[in-house]
Amino acid sequence: MKQPRTDDLESLVIVAHAVRVRGLKGELVAELLTDFPSRFADISSLIAVSPQGKRQPVRLESSWLQKDRIILKLEGVDSVAAAKEFVDFDFGVPEAERVELPEGHFYDWELEGCTVESVAGVQIGRVVGVMRLSGEIEMLAVEVNGQQRLVPLVDSIVTEVDIPGRKVRIDPPAGLLDL
Repeated sequence: MKQPRTDDLESLVIVAHAVRVRGLKGELVAELLTDFPSRFADISSLIAVSPQGKRQPVRLESSWLQKDRIILKLEGVDSVAAAKEFVDFDFGVPEAERVELPEGHFYDWELEGCTVESVAGVQIGRVVGVMRLSGEIEMLAVEVNGQQRLVPLVDSIVTEVDIPGRKVRIDPPAGLLDL
């Protein structure tokens, strides 16, 4: 999932990015930027974010999945010309409306920027990303002294994740951070 964009308003979770117009009735073809495409069945409004970052609320008239993309039909957007105005826009929902994950699971953007410290409380670095290797192996990309180190996101190493406190506590095996 793409990291939410923020400004002085409420944070958003971006769920789609319009790439082109479809048909003659003002429909948009959008890339899905959510792991939960079924969420569109319950969405009646979105926040459209222009490439310049300007936000505007829009009503979703209908949507449907087409292959690996979603088709969006916005209320009041009934022509090719009107739809073209939204090409390259991101579409988001307020962060408060994000899909809740099971306990112990986190969105990548929730982990990014967290301070990483040892179980002894020694600061190690900062999470700069999450990588997925060969299927389901997730790794935290941690910046340590200006260099990126990979830390397996497994319970035996990542002992605590405190999203509100923006902290990840790890118990790395000897040599892990030296690789």
